[in-house]
Amino acid sequence: MNYRLWLPLVLLLGGCNPAPEAPAAMGEILGRSDTGYARVLPGKPLSFPADHLSHPRFRQEWWYLTANLQTDDGTPLGLQWTQFRIALSANKPASHSPWASNQLYMAHAALTFADEHVSAERWGRGMTRDGAPAQVAGPPLSVRIDDWQWQASDAPHNPNRGLLPATLSVNDPDFGYQLQLSSTAPLMLQGRDGYSRKSADGKVASHYYSQPFIQVRGKVHLRGQWHKVTGSAWLDREWSSEFLSRQQQGWDWFALHLEDGSALMLFQLRAAGAAQKAFYSGKRMFADGRSHEIAADDITLRPVDWQQTASGRYPVSWQLLLPQERLQLTLTPLNRQAVMPLSVSYWEGPVHISGSQQGQGYMELTGY
Repeated sequence: MNYRLWLPLVLLLGGCNPAPEAPAAMGEILGRSDTGYARVLPGKPLSFPADHLSHPRFRQEWWYLTANLQTDDGTPLGLQWTQFRIALSANKPASHSPWASNQLYMAHAALTFADEHVSAERWGRGMTRDGAPAQVAGPPLSVRIDDWQWQASDAPHNPNRGLLPATLSVNDPDFGYQLQLSSTAPLMLQGRDGYSRKSADGKVASHYYSQPFIQVRGKVHLRGQWHKVTGSAWLDREWSSEFLSRQQQGWDWFALHLEDGSALMLFQLRAAGAAQKAFYSGKRMFADGRSHEIAADDITLRPVDWQQTASGRYPVSWQLLLPQERLQLTLTPLNRQAVMPLSVSYWEGPVHISGSQQGQGYMELTGY
């Protein structure tokens, strides 16, 4: 799902300034939307490969990959790559110059071992000329900022046509990776046919789909040392002009692979007031294309351990109860200090699953 934390910067760039005496809650930030932006509407079918590309009439969107990998010697690690697109205004600039653009791009990358977590960030301005430093093009999909790039290959008979197979390259002074990504599983539409509610009344929503069943091979480097890696990855695609209500302060998001081969997407959007209930959403998915939504009243999430970091205090271990799914799971982090200390800090990293099933996955914690 991943409602990313660059929105305070967007507020500044767009001219919306929270009151100086206190920082704005995430609900205030993500709930503000110029009426000129496109709206997310139920019943609008997603279309592929077109919807793998950008949607500039919406305020923001992302291409988001997380991966649970291991090196040749069995060392576990996690990997993240995200590119965000941010519209700074609802309308295109009047200028016809190729340098005129209302589209801003930002990319995050991270590598997480049990004893080390590194991350980096890049910004770019979208332009229409070829060779722009930040660009989304295709099909097949090409997403890049400088030399950080997702490049898909055309595969006409693949259910992921225009998206996968792909290569992903990230190069930073301290770390990087070169990966080959593939999948023959169908895409998974989150929510109701890709319409994902973010509030009980349905007034806030996004278009949201995932590919949870990606096979990965390639190599990563940390401080100049290369390691061959294999494993599995999860790609999320989401776009909207308004992601949270003003009464919501943050979220906890989980992308989990279970030992029975199923994938589990869950999130809770936490209310700003202690007396208000969180909003829950979830879906269980299988590589053969089967999926079903999980009833909100069947989801119980309880933090069981917290970690104080330089950026704040985060609930890094959780108990997850899903009675109708016959699941009772405990989630523990590979690295408790997996904070992304970038333009705005948040916690994101790989987790181990134990309990009624074993597995692995990724977790994101914001608004703490």
